[in-house]
Amino acid sequence: MTAPAPTELDRPSSEEDRRPDLPWLALVWNDPINLMSYVTYVFQTVFGYPKAKAEKLMLDVHHKGRAVVASGTREEMERDVEILHSYGLWATVKRDD
Repeated sequence: MTAPAPTELDRPSSEEDRRPDLPWLALVWNDPINLMSYVTYVFQTVFGYPKAKAEKLMLDVHHKGRAVVASGTREEMERDVEILHSYGLWATVKRDD
């Protein structure tokens, strides 16, 4: 048995549908709960960042209100954000525009 030929419904309907899946970002937001030393520890533990990079990201969170801590596929970033939530950090996923 052969597969049916593709129809117009099987094709993307707009340019946006044909865009490559751009990287997604994991963002950590500032909160009044977690200590800066704890946030640094979480970045080192979850992402394996050296202390200097973890501290820089933590300071971005503290001073700028947020920091991009990772990028990758949507599934990877959703997993990372879920892990960050398990450590009590406020984190979200955003498409890299």
